[in-house]
Amino acid sequence: MTTLEKRRLGNSDLEITPIGFGAWAIGGAGWEFGWGYQDDRDSIAAIHAALDAGINWIDTAAVYGMGHSEEIVAKAIRTSSHRPYVFTKCSLLWDEKGKVYHNLKSQSIRKEVEDSLRRLQTDVIDLYQIHWPIPDEDIEEGWSTLAQLKEEGKVRYIGVSNFNVSQMERIRPIAPITSLQPPYSLVRRDIEAEILPYCQQHNIGVIVYSPLQSGLLSGKMTPERVASLPDDDWRKRSPDFQEPRLSRILSFVERLRQIGARHHQPPGVVAIAWTLHHPAVTGAIVGFRRPDQVHEMLGALTFRLSEQEITEIEHLLRQYDL
Repeated sequence: MTTLEKRRLGNSDLEITPIGFGAWAIGGAGWEFGWGYQDDRDSIAAIHAALDAGINWIDTAAVYGMGHSEEIVAKAIRTSSHRPYVFTKCSLLWDEKGKVYHNLKSQSIRKEVEDSLRRLQTDVIDLYQIHWPIPDEDIEEGWSTLAQLKEEGKVRYIGVSNFNVSQMERIRPIAPITSLQPPYSLVRRDIEAEILPYCQQHNIGVIVYSPLQSGLLSGKMTPERVASLPDDDWRKRSPDFQEPRLSRILSFVERLRQIGARHHQPPGVVAIAWTLHHPAVTGAIVGFRRPDQVHEMLGALTFRLSEQEITEIEHLLRQYDL
C-alpha cells in the first residue's frame, strides 16, 4: 500500500490521515439525533474497510447511539489488525427516552470519561473533546477537568467542538487547545471569517465535521431518497433537506459531478477535497455506514483540487446562491 499523506494535529504528536472515520450514524436509532436503523455488521465492516485502506483515526462520541457507537468502534478495532487513534467527546448526556441534554460539571465529565474508557475497552483516549460549549458559564470548569484528565493520563490530548473564538480565548489560558472540531462544508462556511484564522494563529488543529453536509454533497442524494428518509432520521428536520434549498444544493452537486468526472472521482470526493484545501484544516471527518461507501470516498485521501477548480467552484456557489 502506498504511504498516505499525514498531517500533524495542532500541538500534538498525532499524525493523522486527511480523512477520518466519522462514527455518528453507526450509533443507530433510538435517540434524538439518530440516523435511523443501522446494522452493526455493516458498521464493523465499514470500519474494517476504512482501516484497511489506511485511514488512521476514528471520531465518535459518548452520545452517538447513547454509547452504542463507542461499543461498536471497540468491537471493530478488536477484530482488526490496525490500531487507529480514537477520538471521542463528552458533555452530551441522554435520558431514558433518548432526549439529549448538556452537562459540563467536573463530576459529570469524570463519570463520562470512565464510561467511555469502558465502552471503548481502552486505558487511554487519544483525543478527548468537549462536544458543545453548553452551558456557556461552565466551559471553564469543563475544560479544567479535561486538563486534569490529561495530567492523570486518562486522555492523551484535549480539544473542543463547536466553540467560537471568544470561548476558545477564555479556555486557552487554562490549558492549550490541541484541536477544534467545527462543521464545515461547501454550503456551510461561517468558520472561514474568524475561527479558521484563529486556529492557524494559535496552532490549533482543525478536524471538520459534515464535509458532505450529512450526505447532501455525496452525489447519492435525490429528492426521492430525502422523501423516503425514516421518521427517526434527524435529517428529516434539517433546513438543508427542505425546499427550496434542497433543490439548489442537489443542482449544485450535479455540477460538482462534472468536475469530479474529469478525475474519475464522485462529487463527494470533490466536496471533501474542497474542505481540505483550506490551510487551517488538518483533516475531515467522513461518516460511513457501509463498506461500499468507504470504497467510494477513498479518493479523498489523495485527491486535491487545483486553484483553477477552486475558483470554478466559487463561481458555482454564487450561481446557485449557496
